[in-house]
Amino acid sequence: MRRAILAPLAASLVIVTAAAAAPDLRPEARVPAGPRTTIFYYPWYGTPDHDGEFVHWSQNGAAPPDAIASAFYPARGLYSSRDARVLEAHMDDIRRSGVEQLATSWWGWGSLEDRHLPAILAAARTAGLDVAVHIEPYGGRTPASVAADIVRLRELGVSDFYVYGPQAAPVEEWAAANATVDPQARVFAQTGLAGFAAAGGFDGLYTYDVLVFGAPRFARLCEQARRKNLLCAPSVGPGYDAMRAIGDLRIKLRRAGRTYDAMWQAAIRARADIVGVTSYNEWHEGTQIEPARARSGFVSYHGAWGLRGKAAEYAYVDRTAYWAGRFLRGR
Repeated sequence: MRRAILAPLAASLVIVTAAAAAPDLRPEARVPAGPRTTIFYYPWYGTPDHDGEFVHWSQNGAAPPDAIASAFYPARGLYSSRDARVLEAHMDDIRRSGVEQLATSWWGWGSLEDRHLPAILAAARTAGLDVAVHIEPYGGRTPASVAADIVRLRELGVSDFYVYGPQAAPVEEWAAANATVDPQARVFAQTGLAGFAAAGGFDGLYTYDVLVFGAPRFARLCEQARRKNLLCAPSVGPGYDAMRAIGDLRIKLRRAGRTYDAMWQAAIRARADIVGVTSYNEWHEGTQIEPARARSGFVSYHGAWGLRGKAAEYAYVDRTAYWAGRFLRGR
């Protein structure tokens, strides 16, 4: 998920205090209609055939193709995000999942993810999918640089922007930057603090992190967002396991699909405006719904909703279609 770590708790507490004291500068009637479901997408993988080396699969000293930086193994094998056939297959999966939009990870101009953006836009639009940009904490990022990024990305037809880790900058700087953003764009802050998001001039908040922001927090979070006239976009996910990628000892078990069901149910009960899925293919953290296959030494989707073997590979894609359909019909 991340190349950077959020600011320490002590710094966060200072920012929270500032957000609480700052006036709510978010303009009224700024939020346009748009996609109601999105899925976080990672275009950063590489293979020797396409990229000259394994990229990301080899994180944390892993030795692909037999040992990779993931507890799971992709059903389609290790792939390059530059491979047009892979992109087409990914878009087919996302369309099959019933999700309307993918939010692609983006680490600034000239980054690997930026270089892959034109191909992602083309493939997604061919599949009838919308594309949002997930603006990561790239080096030198400031609220002003994000506002400038949005101007250029809007020229590519992007309307939705998800800003990860905004609390690393003062809320007043976000308010000034967001005041310059095209009112036809939607800008979301990754935070559980509705006061910060509103004071910073964001259109809504999203959570992304399925460990910190579990199902029990959704109802209160969305109620707080509504009080601040913000869109509430909690993120649901099947589980979490980043041990092989970053050595994180925390694990959120998938429980044969019950974890995913519980998060979707909580988001629907909370009357979420948008539901984000963490993630399509963040293999490092084990949050992916992309098809995975059974392989010695790796976890699989075997047993999810009673499915076994080959039938289980698409278990999470198809379960997403079930829940996205219920959410969209209900809202």
